[in-house]
Amino acid sequence: MTDAPVTVLGLIASPHGSARTALAVDAVLDGARAAGATCTRLALVERDRADVLQAVADADAVVFGSPVYRATYTSLLKDLLEATERGRYGEATAPLRGTATAVVLTGATPHHYLAVDTLRSVLAGFFAAQVLSPGLYLDHSGYVDGGALTDAARELAGTHGRALVELAAAVRGSAALRGLEPQV
Repeated sequence: MTDAPVTVLGLIASPHGSARTALAVDAVLDGARAAGATCTRLALVERDRADVLQAVADADAVVFGSPVYRATYTSLLKDLLEATERGRYGEATAPLRGTATAVVLTGATPHHYLAVDTLRSVLAGFFAAQVLSPGLYLDHSGYVDGGALTDAARELAGTHGRALVELAAAVRGSAALRGLEPQV
């Protein structure tokens, strides 16, 4: 176990640089920083996939932020996950296995909050990542005019960030949590 600060990577999977998703992920990262973490944020639309995969491999924790389109996370995030190895069937790496992760999704209405479950399930079952539950879904009611988060949404996101740091520290200190394998 190391005393180095937990490193948290925030990924924005919006094809349009969604300000709302970025604000939500930033608020989670603010909470993580308040808990002593070192944080970085990357927008998938602006980065080479290989660089993003390396950043994921180097992080203690990853925040997956995406707007919800058609009841699910974006194709940018799907593409990244499809390119992410799991250490199975001849793959050389497994950057998400045993990594603390958080899901932050944004949408227009509360009707699509269940999209969080889909991404949590993929991260936990398919990649054997340790996923912070219940996940965070913010619809338009979590924002005020001008696009800022409401105080309640900012506090909730900050709590997720602090909890993610605690989860990452627990995973870092547990060979059993790091050693779990994907379901298939």
